[in-house]
This record gives sequence, structure tokens and C-alpha cells, in this order.
Amino acid sequence: MSSAAWERVIYTLDRLGVDIMKRFLLTIASILATAMSPALPAQSQSYPPYCQQSASEISIKNASRKAFLAGDTAAQTRYGELVTTHAKTLTNCRRQNDFKTEGIWLRLYPCDARPGAIEELLDNIVNRGYNEVFVETFFNGQVLLPVNQNPTAWRSVMAGSGQENVDLLREVITKGRARGLKVTSWLFALNVGTEYVQKTGKQGTIARNGKGQTTIETNLASRAKNATFNPDEAFADPYHPVLRKDFLALVEQVVKYQPDGIVFDYIRYQKGSGPESVVNTVKDLWVYGEASQLGLMQRAINNRGKELISRYLKAGKISAADVVDVDRLYPQEAEPKWHGSQITPEENKLPAERRAQIFQIELWRLAAGHAMQGIVDYVTLASVPVQNAKIPVGAAFFPDGNQMVGRGYDSRLQMWNRFPETIDRYPMAYGTCGKNDCIMDSIQRVLNSSRNQTIVKPIIAGIWQQSYGNRPALDVQMREIRQRFPYLTELSHFSYAWQEPDSDRDRKTCRLP
Repeated sequence: MSSAAWERVIYTLDRLGVDIMKRFLLTIASILATAMSPALPAQSQSYPPYCQQSASEISIKNASRKAFLAGDTAAQTRYGELVTTHAKTLTNCRRQNDFKTEGIWLRLYPCDARPGAIEELLDNIVNRGYNEVFVETFFNGQVLLPVNQNPTAWRSVMAGSGQENVDLLREVITKGRARGLKVTSWLFALNVGTEYVQKTGKQGTIARNGKGQTTIETNLASRAKNATFNPDEAFADPYHPVLRKDFLALVEQVVKYQPDGIVFDYIRYQKGSGPESVVNTVKDLWVYGEASQLGLMQRAINNRGKELISRYLKAGKISAADVVDVDRLYPQEAEPKWHGSQITPEENKLPAERRAQIFQIELWRLAAGHAMQGIVDYVTLASVPVQNAKIPVGAAFFPDGNQMVGRGYDSRLQMWNRFPETIDRYPMAYGTCGKNDCIMDSIQRVLNSSRNQTIVKPIIAGIWQQSYGNRPALDVQMREIRQRFPYLTELSHFSYAWQEPDSDRDRKTCRLP
């Protein structure tokens, strides 16, 4: 039996609590692993393969925590000692592991304000060998701040829970660090929630396309086709100054908590369904919001350029008649000009019909580039207060979100390859081809586009020891990553809810006193 097979047996026994047999098999697995990997130092084999706690240690810690919560002061001391010991064990194990950092993505609920709930949650994460937790701090138009300490434009997660003064973000950072965990805040960026964009004074912040649709309307239209429909989804215009001001204020508030990192998610436009998953024309682009459209018009350098941009946005094309009209309106100007224009004086002397074709190609490039730049500018701007506070900052993205599709683009226009390399890259390698190939290919794609490969920290999806959603088990994916990319030392798993669905359901629906 291979060393990997022994690991799977050990993991299964650990879950079942069969400790004596597990320890026996762990010894055998350690001997096998040493024989198969003689280059590794012997001391690295003194820890379990995935830095997980044993069933007996887990059982003692759980019992101590429950007794402590029941009022047993002696158990409180014992529990505190175990938390400290497990934190040191986790730290030492990760130092000797191929993956120095192994994280998990977590959403908290008002129910986690129950006494001992955060402790139990974080203990479970440590028991599984994770040493970083990405805590969802802004999602679905809600922010993980106490109601009475929430100066942001968004509603508190705790609103209406009866636990309005509980600061879950503060708790999870403090108690996570006590357990040897890095605690990173995870924030949605351009998916700002329907409630926000419908507020008085905020309606103009929503993104619009050239078909007269907002992202709320296109989201509702896709409801029948999309099993993962999210009624709170609303993507905003990245150029809107009100949105930028509000989001920066939110980021600055989170920075005050001094988390170990901040990662931005949803740094993109809405994903279309079916044919709408590709943008081929200017009217497909989310550049018709008031701020984005104004910004695009301001990219004109002369009147001819401005007039052609305006006509292109309205009609979605440029005709020979448009070219003749613009010549007549501004005879004192030569060729139309806008930022990035590559039209030559010689081309501007061609017949109107040919010029219309050239202008339309150039204007498509301008409009698509403007949409893409809005995403890049937004994440760059949001990162400033994080970097000023000396906190690591990153962006989570889909590796295929920046692809050309024929003559068009993936509708997300997620040009992560243009993000500054001062921002860590968290590619969501969620391939569903039933094997590792597509997952590894997406990671490789990001590495190929990153001058500094140490900023690449893949996120893989699934659960331990079994395939899930047409993906291999997490441990299978991890072994492949270790073999293909031995220089990558940080990765994370999406998500805690997938690994503990019953716990997630209970935490989401419990009744608070």
C-alpha cells in the first residue's frame, strides 16, 4: 500500500475516533514516507501528514470546552492549555510541511454569537490542520461589524439578531490568533448588494449595459437557468465616485481591526448565462452607468473623437453617414482622436465606408479597454489603505475570467493579469473536469502570467477523501499541486460550509435568545 493510501486510512480512522489503531498505522505510514522520501529530514515525519489533531486530543479538547462553558473553572484552565499546545503544534507542523500555509474560507452568521460557538468553530479548523482562515467580512450587501460600530453604507450582519453589540470580527481575529491561525478578512468588491444600489442617492452606482438593463434585471432574468441564483446580487459601476468613497470607507473600517490580511473577491463584472457569457458588442458592456459613460466620453482628445464615441455608444456601431456628418461638423480638425487611438492620417483619407469600419474596430477596443480598466483601477484604489497599514492584500479571481472568446471577451472582464503584482493573486482553481488536469492548467495559466510567482496562492474547491462536484478530493488535488508546483507553499480550500454542511445549516438557521 502506498504512503498516500495509508494517509487516507489514517484520516478515516481519525474521523471515526479509532485512536489506537490510527496511531499504529500512523507509525507505519511514517516509516513508509521516510523510505519513499529520503531527502526529507526525519523530524518532519513526527507530525501527521496534514497537521491534523488526533481523535483523542480532539475529544479531550471538546470535553474541556463544554465543561468550561458549563462553569467548570478547572476545565477552563485545561482547555486554555490545550488551545495553546495545539497552536504550537500547528505552527511547528506547518513549518515542516510542504504547504507552509493552508487556509479555509468561512462565513459567519449571527448564530455564531452563541456562547462558545466561535471557539468550537475555530477549534474544528485547527483540528483539521488549517493555519489560516479567510473570514467573509463583506458579502451580499452586509458587513460583519456590530450595529452600533458600523459607520459604513451597508447593513450589519447582526442587524435584527438581538445580538447587535456583538463584534464577531473582533472575536474571530482575537480567538483565531490565540489558536495559531492567521485571520484574513474576505470582502466582496463590486457585488455590493441590491439593498445598497436601491438606496436614495445610491441608485446611480449600479452598472448598466447598452440594452437598458441593470445588473439586478439581468440577474433576475437568469434566475430560471441558474441553480445558484443569489437574490442579493447587484454589481456596481467601478467608476462611480459615490461607490468608491463608500467602499474605501468600508475598507478603512476593516483595516482598523488589523487583520492578518485582506482579500478582495468579485473584482469583476456580472457573469452572463448562455450567449450572454460572452461580450461581443459595445452594448454588451457594463459601461452605460452614468459615471462609466462619462469616463469613456472623457477619453476623447478632440471633438471628432467625442462625437464618434457618443454615436457609437448610442447606436452600437459607426456608419459611413456618421463619418460624413463628423467631417462636416468639425472641418477644422483632422482625424478623430481618443486615448490609445491608432488611426493614421493616411487612413483618415480613405472613403467614408472604409473609415467607418476602421473607427468601429478602434472604438470597440477603446470601450472594452475602458470596461477592463475600471476593474483594475477599483482594486488598485481599494488596496491603498490596506497597503498603507502594512497589511498584506490580495485578490481572488477566476483564472479564465480574462479570456478572449472569438472576437469578444468573457463577460466578467476580470483582467487579473493587469492587477499590480503588489497584490497577491488567489486563483479560484475550481475546475470540474472530473480529474486534476483542468485544475492544474488554470493554476499554470496564472503562474505563466505572473513575474513574481510567490504571489500566487491557489484556492481549490472540494472536500477531503472523496470527489465532490465532479472534482477530485482535496487531498488528491494537493498531492498533484505538490508534484507539479513544488515551489508553491500557500493554498486554501473552499469552503468550511462544504466540509461541514450540517454545521453550516445549523449555524445559519438557529434561534438566538
